[in-house]
Amino acid sequence: MSQRDHNAFVRGNNVVYDVFISYAAADGDWTGLLAERLKAHGVRVFFDRCSLRPGDIVVHELEEAIRASTHGIQVVGPRTMTEPWARQEYAALVQASAGRGLRLIPVLCGDADLPAFAGTRVWVDFRKLSGPAFDAKAAELAGVLRGGEQPRKPGAGGEVLDLARPRARPPTASAQPAFVVCYARADAAYGERLVDQLSGSGLPVWSLGHLKWGDDYLWTIRQRLRHALAVVVLMSPEAEESEDVTREILEGQRHSREFFPVLLRGERNYLLASSWYLDARNGDLPGPEAMRLLRRLHDSRLSERQSPAPGTPPVLPLPAARPVPAVRSPARGSLATLEALLAEHETEHADLLTTTLLLEAVGRLEAGWLRRSDGRRLPESLISGIDSLWSRSSGGTYGFGAQTRLARAGGGRHSDFMPLSVGYGWRSSPYETVPTYQRFTSAAGNHAFFPTLRNPQSERYRDWYDQWTETVLAVHLRLRERG
Repeated sequence: MSQRDHNAFVRGNNVVYDVFISYAAADGDWTGLLAERLKAHGVRVFFDRCSLRPGDIVVHELEEAIRASTHGIQVVGPRTMTEPWARQEYAALVQASAGRGLRLIPVLCGDADLPAFAGTRVWVDFRKLSGPAFDAKAAELAGVLRGGEQPRKPGAGGEVLDLARPRARPPTASAQPAFVVCYARADAAYGERLVDQLSGSGLPVWSLGHLKWGDDYLWTIRQRLRHALAVVVLMSPEAEESEDVTREILEGQRHSREFFPVLLRGERNYLLASSWYLDARNGDLPGPEAMRLLRRLHDSRLSERQSPAPGTPPVLPLPAARPVPAVRSPARGSLATLEALLAEHETEHADLLTTTLLLEAVGRLEAGWLRRSDGRRLPESLISGIDSLWSRSSGGTYGFGAQTRLARAGGGRHSDFMPLSVGYGWRSSPYETVPTYQRFTSAAGNHAFFPTLRNPQSERYRDWYDQWTETVLAVHLRLRERG
């Protein structure tokens, strides 16, 4: 790398930049203005119009500049992805992001729509900005590029809530344990008021408002849910319809997290029907009693080095004797959600949703498990629909049909569960202890393991294993009746 660029910082024999800016030729003038504003705020910028000199071998200089940068900006205009050179630079930035942790920040300008390639990252919206508004946004971006803390936004705007949701990369580093607050766009104002309350009370808390430009949304929030002290879910009709909130609940259940649902409007979320909840339909924030429960959750979870073992007594009280009803999801829409999860290889999420759909079909969401009499009432259309989706997505490896071909329920005795659990690979022998759900599914085999019919929300209680046994027998006795 030539050291003639006065904007660069030299460390030893290496030139270091705060940011490499990639852009399409059509956006060159706009990008030049942004680069000048960033430089004025002390950012070390690589912008080829200013950083390259006559005689430089362009390809080599650009490759070295990317390696020497701690951030990458991909300027996204209406024609960005139509230019081969811009696509090549973007591919190099993505590789640097995945390989060494370069923070890649999409920056939207002009009349650009958010393209699929930037859909998983929190982006900066410069569209329709000019004059002082442009300068203020550039100054905020410069602070982030220089390593400063990005202020938490008072509400999660479009830069977060309009993101695409493809499958995330596997989790790696640990996130700091905190209460994770999940909400739909319509509930963002209450959600961030709640975040302020928890933070002001000395409790660690995280929400969408803490996302930074360039963050991979899905990977970041899954890391947070994986290590959450508890998951605070704001329940409302909008949250019920939100695909994101649904998946966040399923991810929390996958890791056996405790839930602290807060009902703002409408009915309770069907995925949390067996959980205690806080009634906040009057718009009030949690009072002293609820805050004491959160403090107890905090102290209890920090004393544990890992997820609580099944049967660990819950911190939160039992659900109310006469709770607000849980909303029912249309079977057709629920099966469509199941199909989408399976298509995206979100196997654990699909497994948890399968159990929920069966419970919902016979009015056992609040109880969280099935009795033999409930199994006899399961609709044939639902059983067939679930089995077909699992079988089709796995090439016949998973599903009720695959399970019954390996092992069938006997006469319905409690002891009949053991050969089923061994036959489906849920345990290697009758003497093996069944672990938490996440560890349980991580050992999934290739034949008939799913659906497991486990309900992590019931595993907070000492009789969870009996509940699981009864649920499995109820469903498989119903399958035996089908022939």
